[in-house]
Amino acid sequence: MTREPPAWMATLLARVGTARAEDFTRLTTPENGGRESAVLVLLGEQADTGPDVLILQRAATLRTHAGQPAFPGGAADPEDADASATALREANEEVGLDPGSVTVLAELPKLWIPVSEFVVTPVLAWWHAPHPVRSCEPAEVAHVARLPIEELVDPANRVRVRHPSGWVGPAFAVRGMLVWGFTAGVLAALLDMGGWSRPWSPGRLVDLPPTGASPAPSAGTDEVDEAPVR
Repeated sequence: MTREPPAWMATLLARVGTARAEDFTRLTTPENGGRESAVLVLLGEQADTGPDVLILQRAATLRTHAGQPAFPGGAADPEDADASATALREANEEVGLDPGSVTVLAELPKLWIPVSEFVVTPVLAWWHAPHPVRSCEPAEVAHVARLPIEELVDPANRVRVRHPSGWVGPAFAVRGMLVWGFTAGVLAALLDMGGWSRPWSPGRLVDLPPTGASPAPSAGTDEVDEAPVR
């Protein structure tokens, strides 16, 4: 497998070079404060399903983000050289990803998650030498999947979710996973930038079960819905 990104990524790579935080979220990233972290947005390709993205599902027993699908990633360690190093280290620890199998393409703008006070840098990468991955920490990661882009952009799989706080944002219902919050917001923006998105109806609204009083982590188009939460 070549280390050069494939032609189907060309539009996305041309666009992310000028991407701003405002393209992903309405939340302003603070100039100071917040805990530095990074996530790995790892794009790959399989012969039978085409281009895809690696997503893990957090364990249901975690204190925060329990059961929520996410990109591999986490907080920066002092020895990490940069955001890319953080994202690759975390992916190795969480799902056994070989950093040598990955070509980092770009570090995207830093995004703010106020509920956890994390400043997150999404790291876009090409999986030039894909290999089996798994949950290396069952207490933290319940499941790992490669979600095909073709299924993510299928209008039948696009929904909006409403958090008990009233926050409303984009989501994807794919292969038994409901991808929402920060991860869905970043995905939605990248699918648009890559020219892959297809028109879909925002009328499908899914209520999330109560998970506490904190507002949902968000990126992408987010709003407070005025309708009462059912």
